Amino acid sequence: MRVDRVVPNLTVLDLRRAVAEHSAALDLRVLMDHGWIVTLGDDAGHQLSLITRDATAPVNPDVSVFVDDVHEALARAESAELEIVHPLTVEPWGVTRFFYRASDGRVVNIGTHTDG
Repeated sequence: MRVDRVVPNLTVLDLRRAVAEHSAALDLRVLMDHGWIVTLGDDAGHQLSLITRDATAPVNPDVSVFVDDVHEALARAESAELEIVHPLTVEPWGVTRFFYRASDGRVVNIGTHTDG
């Protein structure tokens, strides 16, 4: 399994305001906007996601890690006896993902893009 990208997720109360603030401060542009999560980034591949409330999961993730094999990642998380807080799900926006909770309480979203 290969890690392709790691994106921090900041939970915010006012998504539009947070987008404006972080875009201005960091010179990032909107790469993705689903209305409940916006990912900002630049041409070098740096990214930051701002999230109000996850659309399908019971909790917001603290970080998203995109991998080339989400099934292997799930098997590794289960083998490590990590708490799976959002089951492996094919999401309508083209990502297959699951969440686990680390021992410090942080929630990690592990996913892979499933559509072109």
